Amino acid sequence: MSATPDEDIDGFFTTARTTGREETVELTDESYRTFLPDLDDPKLAEVRGMTYEEFAQDRYQAPFLRDLLVHWDGLYREPFVGITSDGAVRQGLYALPGTAPADTGSEPAEAARRFLAMLTPGELDAVRHDIDAPQWRAWSNPEFMVYRVGLRMEVLSDDKTAAIHDVLRASLSADGYARVSGAMELNGHLGELAGLPTVMNRHSYWFSVYGDPSADTRGEPWGWQLFGHHVALHFVSVGGRHVIAPVFLGGEPALVDDEAGVHEPLFTTRERIALELAGSLTGVQHGRAVVFESVLDPAMPEGRLHPADERHVAGAFRDNRVIPFEGIPASELDTAQRDLLRRIAADSLDLLVEEQRELTLAEYDAHVDETWFSWYGATDGSQPFYFRVHSPVLIAEFDHHAGVWLTNRLPARFHVHTTLRHPNGNDYAKALIARWRERGE
Repeated sequence: MSATPDEDIDGFFTTARTTGREETVELTDESYRTFLPDLDDPKLAEVRGMTYEEFAQDRYQAPFLRDLLVHWDGLYREPFVGITSDGAVRQGLYALPGTAPADTGSEPAEAARRFLAMLTPGELDAVRHDIDAPQWRAWSNPEFMVYRVGLRMEVLSDDKTAAIHDVLRASLSADGYARVSGAMELNGHLGELAGLPTVMNRHSYWFSVYGDPSADTRGEPWGWQLFGHHVALHFVSVGGRHVIAPVFLGGEPALVDDEAGVHEPLFTTRERIALELAGSLTGVQHGRAVVFESVLDPAMPEGRLHPADERHVAGAFRDNRVIPFEGIPASELDTAQRDLLRRIAADSLDLLVEEQRELTLAEYDAHVDETWFSWYGATDGSQPFYFRVHSPVLIAEFDHHAGVWLTNRLPARFHVHTTLRHPNGNDYAKALIARWRERGE
């Protein structure tokens, strides 16, 4: 969320529309600490000590949020189609291996089975869903819950919480687990900065299991879901393939500073590669790729700057959105630039274990000439920016946001949102599950 009280929303848009420019805020410990909230602020004091349930009920009272929740609920209840560029789903973009390796997914499935074996009957009823259950699409990013799906990690015993981490660790690459657990830790860091550890902490997340992990050795589809503030991911194993999408990862701030020094920002590699690509653009390429000169450009059409999502278009409840291609096609980039574009895609897929990431990158490679790169803002890193890599099989976004709990009213480089989608119907591995069923396995 970019803001919660109505006055913050109105102030953000008034500033955006009248100035058309943003603060130049670097991603350093000094910069975000400049915007630490006053812990005596009534907006914080009045919710301090609330449980996550009480906090959600408090948030629901804001008129802006009531309207937004109604809108989100309507989107959630739509039949799943998938993100498209023009409203028509392209078929045949996703394929399963000819033969699934016998041990495909065994470590994630075994970890999931161990976790399920620890639960009470009531907990099992809450955490387990059918592979086709609509709850896949009930995830959200805000620090308050929209839908209650699965088990809330923070209320589980330590051994059960550790078992969920074992599932994450077994399912993700080492770098991917570090990134996800790092984002969870950053949420806890924000809770401490705001004095609201009961609202935002490293385990204020919902976890669910879909399908039957015991059937994994036969290639049958199963998966899990983790979501909450700045962390939402969906893992599916089916017929020898792993899909991790949709993904929403972010941080406010996107780094931690402590006695040991300043830790590396969560998305520093992706940001560095993207700036290298943006900085390499020729004059003609720049004119094509840079869609808006600022992340608050007054030239943006009405509705393009969203009060909750700001610029990113592939977040929660956007499973069926039509997102036209914009920017510059990869066919107009040189070899080095296309390599940088692929490295951004690879970093966005870093949650996948290596062999699964290579399978997914092969799909990206097959459609590279249909892949587009778009940028909003200055390309030299002097200002906050937004960019998108968009192909028929992948959408990866990166966006700098205004403060929610920190006090910067305009976008800053220390508040980051990223999204990952598989358009044309393969979010939640739905296209691959359909292929698996067609094979009659």
